[in-house]
Amino acid sequence: MTTLYGYFRSSAAYRVRIALNLKGLDYDQIPVNLVQGEQRDGEHLARNPQGLVPSLVLDDSSVINQSLAVCEYLNEVHPEPALLPVDALGRAQVRALAQLIACEIHPLNNLKVLKYLVGELGADEAAKLAWYHHWIGEGFTAVEAMLANLSNGDFCYGDTPTLADICLVPQVYNAQRFECDLSAYPTIQRIVANCRLLPAFAKAAPEAQPDASQPR
Repeated sequence: MTTLYGYFRSSAAYRVRIALNLKGLDYDQIPVNLVQGEQRDGEHLARNPQGLVPSLVLDDSSVINQSLAVCEYLNEVHPEPALLPVDALGRAQVRALAQLIACEIHPLNNLKVLKYLVGELGADEAAKLAWYHHWIGEGFTAVEAMLANLSNGDFCYGDTPTLADICLVPQVYNAQRFECDLSAYPTIQRIVANCRLLPAFAKAAPEAQPDASQPR
């Protein structure tokens, strides 16, 4: 059985759960509590030298780290339903949206960066939230503009969810958790609302995970 090592509130693990669910794949989950530092344990570092989640362990014990790489692997091995458009331009546009979120927005606001701001640089709670809100604003303004040119359907690209939606929904979840004002992003809000109606997204939501009751 494929095993996903993750954390219920991790955006990256959330992406992989959505992809697995969209593909209709069965998988076990083993939680790695990021707040308690389990990602730095030797056993986990042997799986993921960065000390991050997610890690997807396949039936033959092969390990894939990095959420976008995992999603692309799943899409290649299990082509239907497709997470990328059939045409080269469409695939590039979806990947651009996904990478904007996963590679530009998320790294600036993930747990280890926020902990460094507070612990090493002495930022107080207000400064931490200002940092978070600033980078969400910068990123979502760009996403909203890109979607204005691409999204004429229910999702980021057309009428079926793609890799872009897989990245967008977890980032919006985190933005809402940190009380970001999303009123300036109606297209983002519309698409995320559509995604959350799908069982694959609902089943992947943080509150639906077995480790959601762990200490935070």
